[in-house]
Amino acid sequence: MLGVAWSFFNPMLMLLVYTFVFSVVFKSRWGQSDNESQASFAVLLFVGMIVHGLFAEVANRAPMLIFANVNYVKRVVFPLEILPLVAIGSALFHASVSLLVLLLAQVVFAHELHWTIVLFPLVVMPLVLATMGAAWFLASIGVYVRDIGQTIGIVTTVMMFLAPVFYPLSSLSPRYQALLQINPLTFIIESGRQVLLFGQSPNWYGWTLYLAISMLVAWGGFWWFQKTRKGFADVV
Repeated sequence: MLGVAWSFFNPMLMLLVYTFVFSVVFKSRWGQSDNESQASFAVLLFVGMIVHGLFAEVANRAPMLIFANVNYVKRVVFPLEILPLVAIGSALFHASVSLLVLLLAQVVFAHELHWTIVLFPLVVMPLVLATMGAAWFLASIGVYVRDIGQTIGIVTTVMMFLAPVFYPLSSLSPRYQALLQINPLTFIIESGRQVLLFGQSPNWYGWTLYLAISMLVAWGGFWWFQKTRKGFADVV
């Protein structure tokens, strides 16, 4: 019944819960100023949630994509490789709705919007490519290893807490900062905050390196999907 409105209410509900837990219960602060408000904390938190939500939604759905469309595997000739793309399109739509809410909140609470917000689609493009490759790989593996769906849910939750979603990367020691950089969400979250909230350009060298790796991941995921799809009909 909620329809498209669920794309708005779901992230807003989670944002309210996380903001209450971390800024009210645990008294967490981002460290920007001593009089930091809960609204500014929520906006900073929201950027991380948008990036993580984009990846997690696709990764959690991918292992069951083939089983959810068995008729396309057995009865008709259908380009199965587009099923992960549909999941990515859905996740991008939800992320776009959340982004509009974020920009509205930035106008209401900070009374400004930086021109660098136009760079945000460019910032998340490497993550979209990497997610696409992961979706192809997981959709294929999910056919042969049925329990992979439960495992991916745990992995995406761990990735959320091991990325600077609820805390700034600068609050950690250099050793832990280097470890968190292994998480593919870390760079995108930090760069997203730079362009959306702080009016800064991202690290273009890091972005270029991330893009190159993401293209390899996307190609590898597509190759693996095409290599293993021949056995789908026999398994499902």
